[in-house]
Amino acid sequence: MRALRGIVKRDELTQKVRETLAKCGFFVSDPHAIQSIAFDIVARRDNKLLILKTLSNVDALSREDADQLHVLADVLRASPVVIGLHSSSGELEEGIVYSRFGIPIVSLATFTDYLTEGVPPFVYAAPGGLYVRIDHQALRALREERELSLGALAEIAGVSRKAIQMYEGGMGAMIDVVERLEAYLRAPLALPLDPFQYAPERHEPVHPLVRFRGLNRDVFSLLEMLGYSVVPTVKAPFEAVTRGGEQFLLTGVGHEDATTARRIQIVSNIARVTEKRSVLFVDHRRRWENVGGSPVIGTDELREADDTEEVFELIVERSREKERR
Repeated sequence: MRALRGIVKRDELTQKVRETLAKCGFFVSDPHAIQSIAFDIVARRDNKLLILKTLSNVDALSREDADQLHVLADVLRASPVVIGLHSSSGELEEGIVYSRFGIPIVSLATFTDYLTEGVPPFVYAAPGGLYVRIDHQALRALREERELSLGALAEIAGVSRKAIQMYEGGMGAMIDVVERLEAYLRAPLALPLDPFQYAPERHEPVHPLVRFRGLNRDVFSLLEMLGYSVVPTVKAPFEAVTRGGEQFLLTGVGHEDATTARRIQIVSNIARVTEKRSVLFVDHRRRWENVGGSPVIGTDELREADDTEEVFELIVERSREKERR
């Protein structure tokens, strides 16, 4: 793993991450050259979907990017992860899970060891220092088995009686505390961490629908009237994630031009990786049936539809058409 520390360029870091994912059986999205979106790679293996961002300096992760990663992770049922090399305070250490704005961050070495060797990190960084998750059931069982009071174990660990109660309730502890407990009890207590474990919460879109104007607002409003739920995006190659029942659509909005075509090719690829459908809505469809497998639908066609099923039938039908643009 020491050889990886010579990598300093972000594009090299991204390529290393892509290679590791592919080696470990992930279906990986194609490279893209869009600098303004919140993620660099989407990868899937079985039911595990990852949305990854690579950064040389993890301090560069902005609040807006983190918010967008949260929104996408929630709606796509994915795990957001940042892989980085260093922060302003130094190199990211192996075996430690960091975080910024609620997004897990790991070093390239930690990421590679976990995927290729099955070696998990045990330590996480939080305000105040480095912490370890404790097997709280084992801790309580060992204390009771050895007839130790909360106060006695607290004195051994160098913490308060209340702290021992909280450890037995599932709270993490600082590394030196866990080391003292393990040495005295002669038993392992630290639990491994899964850097890809993410508990989805309800994150509001970075920009609600009311803030959109023009074609985006028209398309989103029409979709909502038909019964879709629309989660707008601001730092993704698609303008929204749209859901109707079990249908998930990576939804692009644009015009029949070369710039939109290049962007929707990227969306089509991401849709294949995530096992979702992609679609492009334009003001008035004139020439295109689909772009890279993403069907193209005009707002006039949306207005004529009665419900989500009718739109979905049009999407499926147009997806099968030979690409013409």
